[in-house]
Amino acid sequence: MKALRTHAVGGPDTLTLDEVEVPTPGPGQVLVAVKACAVNFPDTLMIRDLYQFKPQRPYAPGGEIAGVIEAVGEGVTAYKVGDKVLSGIGNGGMAEKVVVDAARLFPVPDGVSFQQAASLLMTYGTTIHGLKDRGHIKAGDTMLVLGAAGGVGLSAVELGKAYGARVIAAVSSEEKAQVAREMGADDVVIYGRAPFDKDQSKALAEQFKAACGPNGADIVYDIVGGDYSEPALRAIAWEGRFLVVGFPAGIAKMPLNLTLLKSCDICGVFWGAFVARSPKENAAHVAELFDLLKAGKINPRVSATFPLERGGEAIALLESRAAIGKVVVTME
Repeated sequence: MKALRTHAVGGPDTLTLDEVEVPTPGPGQVLVAVKACAVNFPDTLMIRDLYQFKPQRPYAPGGEIAGVIEAVGEGVTAYKVGDKVLSGIGNGGMAEKVVVDAARLFPVPDGVSFQQAASLLMTYGTTIHGLKDRGHIKAGDTMLVLGAAGGVGLSAVELGKAYGARVIAAVSSEEKAQVAREMGADDVVIYGRAPFDKDQSKALAEQFKAACGPNGADIVYDIVGGDYSEPALRAIAWEGRFLVVGFPAGIAKMPLNLTLLKSCDICGVFWGAFVARSPKENAAHVAELFDLLKAGKINPRVSATFPLERGGEAIALLESRAAIGKVVVTME
């Protein structure tokens, strides 16, 4: 079988398409024929050894897959050959076949495509955990989403609307603003390219405040970090919740006096650790996501697909921050 693998620290251009042996599932495991593998921001970091998890090389990037079970190991009773499944596997997804622990699988409902299924778990899983468990979202909240046109950002727009919030999408271009509107955003803010000086930072804060309204943002969903975070914090509501989801623009240095003045919380959202620590709660979230998908309240937007041999291009597209919605590598 073929697998796109990293052999040494480097960018997407260092990945090689290798011929490798088909793995055999052990006890409690299944062999999945991968049909789609979604690309996520951790994939861009892991191959450069910039992520908190550093798998032993060589390995295939790609932590989110959907496919069909080809073989089951000893003791697996919940799944059978031919079942359509999805899984968050951390890495290894950019391969034609992969062994997965059965406990990490979720069935793909009828009518859901492999591309949709592969695009659901990490982005929407992160966001449903962030909004419900960390942000305590409720109907009537105002939510400001930074980086609102990426996969995680659009999931926040959709889930925010599904839970009855007023959603302000902050993006970097009119093209991305239009997509955010199409996905349900009530208003948009188009920001410039960092770094910002003091006056530019203040001006962006005023843009956020104007869009959020006089009471400010009850929830700030920050996927971007860097110079964008402080202006968003300045637009937060009294007792608001600032959710730290990612920082492709860099790790922000926040003036903590603002947390006192606004009596607000800054909360981390680490979905991977949540999955490991609270698997039952995560499973309930995934079931809820499929209910929302079937009800038409969420619909993962796949904006670009690449064959396996061009998986490096898929990672590079996401790394460039030019991607809108999800980028998926397909095996067909």
